[in-house]
Amino acid sequence: MLQKNYFDPEIESAPRERIRCIQLEKLRKQVAWAYERTPWYKKRFQELGIEPRDIRNLEDVRLLPFTDKQVLRETYPFGLCAIPLDEVVRLHASSGTTGKPVVIGYSRRDLDAWSDCVARMVAMAGVTRADRVQMAFGYGMFTGGFGLHYGCEKLGCMMVPAGSGNTERHLMMIEDYKTTVLISTPSYAMHMCETGEALGFDWKSASLRIGLFGGEPCMPGLKREIESRMHIICTDNYGLTEVNGPGVAGECLHSRDQNHIAEDHFLWEIIDPATGEVLPEGREGELVLTLLDKEAFPMLRYRTHDLTSITTEPCACGRTHARMAKVRARTDDMLIVRGTNIFPSQVEDALSAIRGVTPHYRIVLDNETGMDRVTVMTELKPDAFSDSFEEMDRFRRHVVDRLRQALLVTPVVKLVEPGGIERTFGKSRRVEDNREKS
Repeated sequence: MLQKNYFDPEIESAPRERIRCIQLEKLRKQVAWAYERTPWYKKRFQELGIEPRDIRNLEDVRLLPFTDKQVLRETYPFGLCAIPLDEVVRLHASSGTTGKPVVIGYSRRDLDAWSDCVARMVAMAGVTRADRVQMAFGYGMFTGGFGLHYGCEKLGCMMVPAGSGNTERHLMMIEDYKTTVLISTPSYAMHMCETGEALGFDWKSASLRIGLFGGEPCMPGLKREIESRMHIICTDNYGLTEVNGPGVAGECLHSRDQNHIAEDHFLWEIIDPATGEVLPEGREGELVLTLLDKEAFPMLRYRTHDLTSITTEPCACGRTHARMAKVRARTDDMLIVRGTNIFPSQVEDALSAIRGVTPHYRIVLDNETGMDRVTVMTELKPDAFSDSFEEMDRFRRHVVDRLRQALLVTPVVKLVEPGGIERTFGKSRRVEDNREKS
């Protein structure tokens, strides 16, 4: 049986006015669904003095209340469910590391729409039904594993559900099964690369050709290093548990620093994170998403806390769906050190411009001296490591100078031997803030 062609020019290359018409029709239905079926939304609508009939154009979405993680925790676990629980066919959840997890449910129709979005996204990255896709995400409550698995299957790919961990087994599977696509976090892909090199694995002649990365940002320096050492094309995507998971937006092969948003399923806004005011196209701000066809757990104006900017200019690939800049920072990632705002992405950008350091680093904050102190643990490449104390100290001072220029704060820099920064199978933990513990 032939699989569906997941490039649909009638939708993905539609004129902007046609896209807006699709969005408005779906938005009005979704708002009415949430109002009629979800007590929390109905109460908030009534408090704001609005009804579904007040949504006459797309700009009227601004009349609706914001939703955020706090709402999901207050209504945990099923308070936002809009269908009978026996019609919910799957649950996914966040890790819940800071309290109760965020729980999202799916109807059968929701799962079909989700896998369609993922199939479209991976096809945009160059994956075809002839590919063999090896999964290095875990298959737990995290949306990434199941979301990408079923999306790739819907495209017609052969799936290898290897799961997370056991790196040598992953390498064996790539060699034996002739895997062509790897799904993992970029950090784990780098770990696989290093492990393979140590074992004599020949990445240049291997069958692998595409990396589909998610779970954490794939910073430009790390992306370049993986592509050059593993001899593959690295693409990443955007999604989050609260709005389905992967499939919200993805990278095409013509616009490598932006992700196309599936605008027939998601309505986007960019707001000032401090005031909630909607910002014009092209300005950086916080991304807000409204799901346009979610049955089980409707989600209106969800504040992602992710900072990005968006353009609706057509792409060279022929798609007209809006493109969002890759997320480099979150509003809740910002660190305030001695009155200065610092984002981990600033550290990454500064380090990526320094020859001799790897993409692996850790930021540790403390106030043991009575004043905030930033320590950046920076891993060296083998060819940058020296037995000469003077050479290492000169290099360390060079790193301090580059970071000071980027951060406007002078950090303590500790040079770490090659392989000294711990590798992880899941999301990398880049920041350790010990200031409250001191």
